[in-house]
Amino acid sequence: MWQTIGQHKTLELLERSIKNNELSHAYLITGPPHVGKMTLALELTQAINCEGDQPPCKECQPCHKIANRKHADVMIIDDTESSPSDSKTNLEIGKDEIKALQHSASLPPYEGKYKVFIINRAENLSHEAANRLLKTLEEPPPHVIIILVTSNDLLVLPTITSRCQRLELRPLPLEQITKLLTSSYKVDNQKARLVAGLSQGCPGWAINAVLDNVLLTQRAQFIEDMLALLETTWNERFAYAAKLGDNKRLAEEILKSWLSCWRDIMLIKYNCKEKVVNSDYLEAFEELCQKLTSKEVENFIDSLNQSLGYITTNANLRLVLEVTLLNMPKIGKNSGG
Repeated sequence: MWQTIGQHKTLELLERSIKNNELSHAYLITGPPHVGKMTLALELTQAINCEGDQPPCKECQPCHKIANRKHADVMIIDDTESSPSDSKTNLEIGKDEIKALQHSASLPPYEGKYKVFIINRAENLSHEAANRLLKTLEEPPPHVIIILVTSNDLLVLPTITSRCQRLELRPLPLEQITKLLTSSYKVDNQKARLVAGLSQGCPGWAINAVLDNVLLTQRAQFIEDMLALLETTWNERFAYAAKLGDNKRLAEEILKSWLSCWRDIMLIKYNCKEKVVNSDYLEAFEELCQKLTSKEVENFIDSLNQSLGYITTNANLRLVLEVTLLNMPKIGKNSGG
């Protein structure tokens, strides 16, 4: 039984490929963070090696071993949980990790039908690692399947992506995630709708948010920081940028949270407050709308989008954050300078 939610066409394609023994030697699973890419990668790995009648059965020994990361023929590279508070800055997947993959791929399966290699965050492959992997994809060994997982396939070498079967996972409708939270996790409807909206269609984020309050607590802190920064001096804003240091993941999470807020502010400006995602901050955003012009809101939304793009291309993080905070409107007692 597949646990991947809402990706019916993708699952039908994979089921058909498994049934007809027409598996690709390589897959590229792409989609936004927390949409279920690693879940699908692991389930596909289970289905490939499953001993049950309807793979993935989740009951046989191979399915259990793969779920517990203990299968001898399954290798996961960069199997780390994404966390906004993670201060790790060197996210690169190096040549040594791909060299180990190549060595293992040259050997026959030990206990399964296929050897499966999952490369999580494939966009972080170093240039040399990517070239090494390309050689394996050009001449794939028998009984080897490579699964690349990425939130941004544009950052993966085109020569690699062209040799993979692409599986794109799309965000789910708000109603589907709301129903999932209320029925499977017993969340009250008001909170479920808030979390579903904040998840931007990504069930993994929504489930993590209701199981562990850290995500919602962090998000509230990001918004409180933003509201405070609107009334601070330039020096205080630069100090905030300095405090983030070179923590790329944290900076991305903060700017994405702010972007969601400023989109809400724009919606309120245009009398569409029923579509606001951060509904628990509706009153604060309505008050902001009285102090900001539509042009100021539009300009800062553009600035946030640009900054997120710069971070993706590995621009100087401190400089990006400082420019973002310079472009943030100023209100209140410090609005004059």
